Amino acid sequence: MKLMHLSDLHIGKKIYAFSMLPDQEYILKQIVQIAKEQKVEGVIIAGDIYDKPVPPAEAVSLYDWFLTALAQLSIPVFAISGNHDSAERTAFAAGLLKSRGIYMSPVFSGDIQPVRLKDAYGELFVYLLPFIKPVHIKKEYEQTDFDSYTAAFSFLMQQWKIDCTKRNILVAHQFITGAKKCDSEELSIGGLDQIDADVFKDFDYVALGHLHSPQNIGGSTMRYCGTPLKYSFSEWRHQKSVTIVELQDKGNLTVDTIPLDPMRDMREIKGPFAKITSLDNICKTDDYIKVILTDENDIIDAAAKLKAIYPNLMCLEYQNSRTAANASFTAVADLRQKSNFELFSAFFEQQNNMPLSQPQTAYIKEKMETVWGEDAQ
Repeated sequence: MKLMHLSDLHIGKKIYAFSMLPDQEYILKQIVQIAKEQKVEGVIIAGDIYDKPVPPAEAVSLYDWFLTALAQLSIPVFAISGNHDSAERTAFAAGLLKSRGIYMSPVFSGDIQPVRLKDAYGELFVYLLPFIKPVHIKKEYEQTDFDSYTAAFSFLMQQWKIDCTKRNILVAHQFITGAKKCDSEELSIGGLDQIDADVFKDFDYVALGHLHSPQNIGGSTMRYCGTPLKYSFSEWRHQKSVTIVELQDKGNLTVDTIPLDPMRDMREIKGPFAKITSLDNICKTDDYIKVILTDENDIIDAAAKLKAIYPNLMCLEYQNSRTAANASFTAVADLRQKSNFELFSAFFEQQNNMPLSQPQTAYIKEKMETVWGEDAQ
């Protein structure tokens, strides 16, 4: 059974106010072509189909086109909802789509009935586990609180009747201990959402989503395929790809990758303004660019001047003795000196690339005052 493993499409995503929809349409068309050329027998989408629980209409239309294109090639799809998705919206029309070979994860209700496939080596079962937290497991099984994600998911695996003599695939959107993170991912503070890899030892292959960097966890049977596009400048050196996994008889599988060629790359350029703007150093101009200026003095209208050369300039920063001193001061500052609202504001801006709006500020302050009173400020 030859399968393509995708995840974290984040259709509809914006980066620094730049819509990624044209880039996503371009890369999804490329992925369909690869699936056709590779003659894959199924496509796995391991969560975060959309970037928001309520995606824009254009994002829904693009995903509809993608599923239709795969269905027209008679390629089954196995998709789950991620933490960015609405599980209910993702599961909409699942029964109808199943008749066309599109298998969508249902809203979690405890037991999961796997999709049964068959090839020359016998039966193969695909378990579609949407993104969940221990509280969801507790609710469905009426258990007491679990002391960790590992404990909760270990309990869940014990409830499933997995036939270990057969080949089994798990599609999941979780954070496995030991994996490497990127700036564009949303994970809980302190790694509380980590799950030990051994929890999923009964599966022949675990197709993971959630982390944006392609990587194996403890061997080739558990893998994050990564995003099809770069979604933060922490990823600018990544080579994005699709993962091709081929399962033969029990215990025998191969994992390979096929690189993707984006419509626009994401680059980081660092140096003094004069060097960056010289003709000898200008790179491909339609790429998404982050410029780090090392000049000691601020350049007047630097962003406007740079956009004349790099129209898709996303971010401009300075890195010099002044910013180094500020960074050093910030690093040693005691976080306890910051108010709860200041901490939340900084976190919101880091996650969304924009500050809180006035209505959002008023709403958050009201809620914090309800919970913490004067300590909120």
